[in-house]
Amino acid sequence: MGIAREHDLHKRRFSRNRGVGLALAAFVAIIFGLTVVKVSNMDVVGSYAAGSLTAGGDK
Repeated sequence: MGIAREHDLHKRRFSRNRGVGLALAAFVAIIFGLTVVKVSNMDVVGSYAAGSLTAGGDK
């Protein structure tokens, strides 16, 4: 048997799977970005709050 021609259903399914994959990748990128921003802000806010309490509280 030779190689069968790809059916239209397979083309539509592949297109849909590619769309779902791109949406999932975008969702993961957004969650990763939010996590990086949150961790970065916690580090800055935490060091600022700790520094202000020890240095400014005594004076």
